[in-house]
Amino acid sequence: MAVPIAVLDCDLLLYGRGHRTLDRFKLEDVTDEYLVSTYGFPRQFIYYLVDLLGASLSRPTQRSRAISPETQILAALGFYTSGSFQTRMGDAIGISQASMSRCVANVTEALVERASQFIHFPEDEATVQSLKNDFYGLAGMPGVLGVVDCTHVAIKAPNAEDLSYVNRKGLHSLNCLMVCDARGVLLSAETHWPGSLPDCTVLQQAALTSQFETELHKDGWLLGDSSFFLRTWLMTPLHIPETPAEYRYNMAHSATHNVIERTFRTIRSRFRCLDGSKGTLQYSPEKSSHIILACCVLHNISLEHGLDVWSSPATGHMEQPEEEYEQMESMDSEACRIRQELLLTHFS
Repeated sequence: MAVPIAVLDCDLLLYGRGHRTLDRFKLEDVTDEYLVSTYGFPRQFIYYLVDLLGASLSRPTQRSRAISPETQILAALGFYTSGSFQTRMGDAIGISQASMSRCVANVTEALVERASQFIHFPEDEATVQSLKNDFYGLAGMPGVLGVVDCTHVAIKAPNAEDLSYVNRKGLHSLNCLMVCDARGVLLSAETHWPGSLPDCTVLQQAALTSQFETELHKDGWLLGDSSFFLRTWLMTPLHIPETPAEYRYNMAHSATHNVIERTFRTIRSRFRCLDGSKGTLQYSPEKSSHIILACCVLHNISLEHGLDVWSSPATGHMEQPEEEYEQMESMDSEACRIRQELLLTHFS
């Protein structure tokens, strides 16, 4: 009878009767150093998340209303930054592993609901110009609105028959398409693509392509590596540079595009649930995609709060197949003309 009684007790704590809450852990009782080492973020950042997500996490329709928003957020941050439920965090905040899992689900959905609020391209002219200026200051590449690339996050196999998530290394993953600015702020994040899809196919099918081909961003372009096709709005490196101008263009392109690689490393080191060090994400592709997107939202919020994108050391490793792509030669004559004009105007 001990097991049924324990389960019943846990359910009473989790779902609650009336408005019972769990108050075993208080933020004000611990130091900032403890919060950063255990949950990855300082006190004021956590308070901001409580204000931002509190209403969503307190909705009466949610089964976990017995657990306070503050405790739910701590549980989720603990998972995102450690990659494991099997930690001292559950004991520290007074909830079970099962309750932590539900808290992660609740906080993840609350963050995903707000993704468009924190991950988007600037729209006003002054901010767009500032974006271009920041990129130009890196290596002299003009007109850049963002750098784009894909990265893989390992997930558990959805089922034995579904091979669409098996990447080039034979591992199950999601292929995530992201764009960032010169500071590492994410401007776009599509985290749901199956790992079997090559980067060029992901971009071809992505909402990002539709967004740029409407010519809403006709006064600039993204930078992408050679796994993508050259487009009027996407400048890629030259396959075999021959002239000094072409070499200078490729060098500036590489130095500028490197920002997103640094951003990927920072996200992996800050959110260890994504880096593979504690194993794959043990969720369905849809739920795994939401967890990745939630971490992207937190990444941008952390930059808004002055937590520097380059401050975290790269300690983990995200499973990411090395692309063995053929050079993507563009058949778009207008795109070729734009790149050639860029070479002549700025790199000759």
